[in-house]
Amino acid sequence: MFRDPSTPALEPAVRDFYRDAMQQLNDSGIEFLVGGAYALAQYTGVERHTRDFDIFVRRDDCQRALDVLEKAGYRTELTFPHWLGKAYHCGNYIDLIFSSGNAICDVDDEWFNNATAGNVLDMPAKLVPPEEMIWPKAYIMERERFDGADIVHLIHACAKQLDWDRLMQRMGTAWRVLLTHLILFGFIYPGERSLIPERVMKELLDRLQNELTVDETPNHCCQGTLLSRAQYLVDVECLGYSDARVKPVGKMSKEEISIWTAPIRESAGKESL
Repeated sequence: MFRDPSTPALEPAVRDFYRDAMQQLNDSGIEFLVGGAYALAQYTGVERHTRDFDIFVRRDDCQRALDVLEKAGYRTELTFPHWLGKAYHCGNYIDLIFSSGNAICDVDDEWFNNATAGNVLDMPAKLVPPEEMIWPKAYIMERERFDGADIVHLIHACAKQLDWDRLMQRMGTAWRVLLTHLILFGFIYPGERSLIPERVMKELLDRLQNELTVDETPNHCCQGTLLSRAQYLVDVECLGYSDARVKPVGKMSKEEISIWTAPIRESAGKESL
């Protein structure tokens, strides 16, 4: 294990907050998984400490978990009703995650069935499987945040153990997004390209090749909103594209999208002052 030099060491008070939250949830019987930087450290050996701690729960358990942590003395909120709640303590917070920002990657039983036993902050804990770590991270392509490095580090460390079939099934019709990350992996680690099974690359490249010989069907839809909540608003608000996040194509209601994008508009308003 080695620490990312770009991040500070974890303060004792913050460590106690994270440990107590895990203990509270354990005592309540709520099943959860640890993800984010702490699971990444277990899989890749790259240790970094951020101001948040990612805990994954089933959708039906999120409010129960928030109630448990509020009873323990922490301030809580259901920040975004389609995927995320938070618990706060002294400027630090825990994310209670049950889906993804684009509402695609719901936490379901498969996350728990394939979880990895680990040790987080000197406590036993189940970790988000590497396949389910890659799945939502693959979509994070914001101007200020791109999770591609996490993905290639996970592949570099776990390629031989990955359930590639399950990962491709998770990505579904977004296989182009997965292919993009796999191509980047080969660029970043030219000497490690063979870690990705040949059959996986061949299948995805065959899909791409087959699309070249098929006539396009009219589809004035922008799927960029699944990758960034900010950078493709112009497409759906000004250029006439439909939003891939909106039901029935996507999983989000217009109200959920409005709540999800409100911070962007507030930030833009402050910048214009």
